Amino acid sequence: IVGVLGYGGGVIGRYCDLPEEYPGVAHFHTVRINQPAGFYYTSTALRELMDIWDKYGSGLTNFHGSTGDLVLLGTQTDKLEPIFAETTAKGWDLGGSGSCLRTPSCCAGMSRCEFANIDTMEICDTLTHKFQDELHRPAFPYKFKIKVAGCANDCVAAIARADMSIIGTWRDTIRIDQAEVKNYAKSMDIKTEVTDMCPTHCMNWDGSTLKIGDKDCNRCMHCINRMPKALRPGKEKGATIMLGGKAPIVTGALMSWVIVPFMKLEKPYDNLEDLIRKLWEW
Repeated sequence: IVGVLGYGGGVIGRYCDLPEEYPGVAHFHTVRINQPAGFYYTSTALRELMDIWDKYGSGLTNFHGSTGDLVLLGTQTDKLEPIFAETTAKGWDLGGSGSCLRTPSCCAGMSRCEFANIDTMEICDTLTHKFQDELHRPAFPYKFKIKVAGCANDCVAAIARADMSIIGTWRDTIRIDQAEVKNYAKSMDIKTEVTDMCPTHCMNWDGSTLKIGDKDCNRCMHCINRMPKALRPGKEKGATIMLGGKAPIVTGALMSWVIVPFMKLEKPYDNLEDLIRKLWEW
């Protein structure tokens, strides 16, 4: 087991079984760097990181690991503290590894997606700072991942790959622009491509008017994806909280299940923090 002073996670020890035959890779440790929310980097920041990694490591990287971290592949034990010192001096921190909270990750959210119902990047950044201790000092019998998606399209695969999935949604009715629906009807078969594909069959198109039975709608986003100019998410926005997603290699993805159908999420997200802590205690 290897690491840096004061941290229990962030470094994964890798050793060669034949160090005498392959001394160059006798040690080949992995260093995980906590990525920015939404995976946004400046070219300057990346060059600084890569200069450090070329100086102390193999130069091999992985953008990004399944947890999300910027993964630096291959360094020696005596290089770990210098890497840590120089990366933290540039404002970075180690990510999560081992039996601890892994680095929270999210989709780009409101920074570029018109369908985001929550500010995924702000939520992800807030949770990362709130739970720094759980990130760096393993406290659980197994790893724990949190992913934040702005809508049910789930571009970060939170439902399949995160222990806690935070999925942006809305509680009121889908907004409909009937004039735009008619425009779509000129170039697509709305019944075949939209209403018949509704998983809860809560939609009806009579050739002139689109009707949605919102009490049966599960906010899957299919109709909105197909007709984005005509349909919009509702105005009362929040998130569905789900638990239990895993992606084991042998058995395949195990989808998360809903524990909170709708929760309003507003700064400073204390209600979300309280829920997460209660779940951990449970």
